[in-house]
Amino acid sequence: MLVLGIDPGVSVTGYGIIEELGGRLLHVYNGGISSSLNNPFPHCLKEIYADLEKIISDYSPNVMAIENLFFHKNVKTALKLGHTRGVAILTALNAGLDVYEYSPMEIKQAVVGYGRATKDQIQIMVKELLNLPEIVPFDPSDALAVAICHIHSTNMREALKKSI
Repeated sequence: MLVLGIDPGVSVTGYGIIEELGGRLLHVYNGGISSSLNNPFPHCLKEIYADLEKIISDYSPNVMAIENLFFHKNVKTALKLGHTRGVAILTALNAGLDVYEYSPMEIKQAVVGYGRATKDQIQIMVKELLNLPEIVPFDPSDALAVAICHIHSTNMREALKKSI
């Protein structure tokens, strides 16, 4: 299974692709889509759509997993995050991918084992779980964590089905 993980952001949308092969997690690709603060916001959304469309076309993931919105103190930022998520979800659906959503707490629990883990702890565990030579920057690291969460959650659901 090839999973595209997305960490939606207003200034940077992180993405990461992981393959599960024989019970092992393999890092395929990661990065961030940076939006210029000088561009009008609708143009930033178009840029995110185009870049994600190319990533999906180039890597052909089986599914996309995305971080769910969480409560945000700044309403304006929360709305922009919602638009960013919507564009990412639309891009995946237009490409025929199933989309799975996970809360920040679910992601942290799946990757670190603690739902209130820090970003630094997530970065360290992503590095270890994927056997990377160095720590990945925050946005792509968070996206890789979303993909890891999806793989772990899928494996858990399948194990539960077999036990019933």
